[in-house]
Amino acid sequence: MPNRPYLFPIAIAILGLSFLLNLSLGSVWIPFGEIVTGLFSGEWNKSSWEQIIINYRLPKALVAIFAGIGLSLSGLQMQTFFRNPLAGPFVLGISSGAGLGVAILMLAGSTFGFALSGVNSWAIAFAGVLGAGLVLSAVSLVAWKVKDSMTLLIVGLMFGSTVSAVISVLSYFSGAEALKLFTVWSMGSLGALGWSQVGILGVLILLGCIPVFSSIKSYNALLLGESYAKSMGIRTEKMRWLMIGSTGILAGGITAFCGPIAFIGIAVPHLARIVWKSSDHRILFPASALIGAILLLLCDAAGQLPGFASTLPINAVTSLVGAPIVIGLILKRNFSRDF
Repeated sequence: MPNRPYLFPIAIAILGLSFLLNLSLGSVWIPFGEIVTGLFSGEWNKSSWEQIIINYRLPKALVAIFAGIGLSLSGLQMQTFFRNPLAGPFVLGISSGAGLGVAILMLAGSTFGFALSGVNSWAIAFAGVLGAGLVLSAVSLVAWKVKDSMTLLIVGLMFGSTVSAVISVLSYFSGAEALKLFTVWSMGSLGALGWSQVGILGVLILLGCIPVFSSIKSYNALLLGESYAKSMGIRTEKMRWLMIGSTGILAGGITAFCGPIAFIGIAVPHLARIVWKSSDHRILFPASALIGAILLLLCDAAGQLPGFASTLPINAVTSLVGAPIVIGLILKRNFSRDF
């Protein structure tokens, strides 16, 4: 199948334009030229523009790139691992685990009649990482005992359902203020992180991507089943642990810092297959990373509602964009030949 290598420079150019567009749009329009000049020379015509770009829009744009890359790569891994076109980065329940950690932090105090102080972005991120880590440990224990990938998929979904039920119980008994705080978090946000948190998220994305690109040649064989992969000399057990660990770091870290972000991990790998007309993972991984970053930047730019002071939750925008893509793929069955 044709790989269309000429599309990579085009995608990189679109990524650059999407990055500038994301920095420009908002309640205050800032021209492209002023952004480029300010970022490279450090000289701004207006001090307010510098404050807006450096302290808010630039870290938010970087978070969008990191989250788009991480969700797309983890979604592609899960689709390959389970050989299921509708698998996403959250099928193992790791995102729900991050949500449970945040729910306990925000809702447990209200549920049991006392107020929790010091609930800030650092505490939320730590609680999310801890919750995702606990669920990842449980999934890893099950993966050690269960060798069948379909069984592991079912167990992961059950983990997610159980955790969601616990969150629902906590939500039911919590106070209105705590419930509103958790509801806002569950809508997702790319703009709540400072520079130090952006750096930590970037390190997590890098750590999660290392297993992907260190074993990229082995993913193509997994599409034909574990038995075929073993006959090709691939250590499937090692690949299983690499994919679970990578997805846990990527999806869990992004959810902990940004909240749940829907549909990017499911839709983007299919878009990469359609645009590049390839099922080769040496093409799909970088293609998915580029499309994921571009799509989340554009969704965030659209959610800024240019010219207005208010913004839309990023989860709502990605759902509005991603859901029609997934529905169209289901109706056309374009993905059936790749699994």
